Amino acid sequence: MARKRVVLIGAAGRDFHDFNTVFRENEEFDVVAFTATQIPDIEGRVYPPSLAGKLYPRGIPIEPMDDLEKLIAELEVDVCYFCYSDISYQDVMSVGARVLSAGAEFAFLGPFETMLPASKPVIAVVAARTGCGKSQTARFLTRELNEMGQRVAVVRHPMPYGNLEAQRVQKFETIEDLSRQHCTIEEMEEYEPHITAGNVVFAGVDYAEVLAAAEEAADVVLWDGGNNDTCFFRPRLTITLTDPHRAGHELSYYPGELNLRFADVVLINKVDTGDSQQIAAMERNVRSVNPRAQILHARSPVVAEHPELIQGRRVLAVEDGPTVTHGGMSFGAAYIAATEHQAAEIIDPRQYATGSIQDAYRKYPHLKNVLPALGYSEAQLTELAETIARVPCDAVLVGTPIDLSRVIGIQQPTVRVQYSLEEVKPGALRSVLEQTLLSG
Repeated sequence: MARKRVVLIGAAGRDFHDFNTVFRENEEFDVVAFTATQIPDIEGRVYPPSLAGKLYPRGIPIEPMDDLEKLIAELEVDVCYFCYSDISYQDVMSVGARVLSAGAEFAFLGPFETMLPASKPVIAVVAARTGCGKSQTARFLTRELNEMGQRVAVVRHPMPYGNLEAQRVQKFETIEDLSRQHCTIEEMEEYEPHITAGNVVFAGVDYAEVLAAAEEAADVVLWDGGNNDTCFFRPRLTITLTDPHRAGHELSYYPGELNLRFADVVLINKVDTGDSQQIAAMERNVRSVNPRAQILHARSPVVAEHPELIQGRRVLAVEDGPTVTHGGMSFGAAYIAATEHQAAEIIDPRQYATGSIQDAYRKYPHLKNVLPALGYSEAQLTELAETIARVPCDAVLVGTPIDLSRVIGIQQPTVRVQYSLEEVKPGALRSVLEQTLLSG
């Protein structure tokens, strides 16, 4: 029987994991290409033979998503599997229409097909949308677990922007590890706060090997699920974050609704800045699809290091890139700090943007008064620095989880701004953790 010819539609993360777990050694299928979207500079590369396995001695090409129909025709593709996350149902089915009209089947892998079994308890922190507050929640939970006497390994959703073979399994214990492994700004935003909090972070491309390394190092594995993807491992506890600023998205984005239906606990975050009607609507939505889930509330207070540099000043708000680009938020921690501390003006940076930063504003027209901290390459880091330098401001408010001034030179005075997590009902998450670990 001829092998089914497959294209994996992805964004250099979930697609690689799906290949590794379902297709790599499966002689019923022939994966002829990956397609790449969301992440720059991925297409045109090859998933290397050392990772692809014996059925793929030349590796697998990674092609532009724009060429999808052409690939289906030229490679005689039978089925395309959808393998990326944080995308509206409208956009998912738009991709489906492209596939079906080109003559191939459109399919999804069930999440249980790709969840690896674990020998240690896995706690999954996932979300309905990017930017709901997974990172500060994950840090909060690791502190609680450490106080409970548990060694924690944090496993981050993949961000394989560099050499895929070298990134097969990654371990981050020190800030120097970030430079040594040539991390992008997005990677540093996820890893650095954990490292400074004393946590060890694992990531990579082959998550069976990543899981084995994490289990060897810890008593509990905490999945910090980037891009609101579903967990790569079988979790004992799933905590799903939602955001009242985007009420309704939890029922209209993939796989956000899936995470909501999987949840043991739904943590409605940012209740300090969301209004009561948004919060009530979100609670109704949660109850409509997952009545068994425990609903908890949390605040995300913003802490600015030097608020005196904000009041009465003209400021530039630099925000976490993924949150305000494909996450769809129009503001973040820096913008909130600017308003709370009464900045005289929050400068619109669009007219000062250069190169790919300017391109980002065209791609994400909802962005107006914030600058996304994009830095997927050295060239883009240079463009980000040039853009900041051109803005006539008194201070730069850095709302990214990392110390951006350590990565690029910033001429103006900088103010670091970060979210933290406060439970509305103190001790509720600790109680959930204790019940989960005792139940095993």
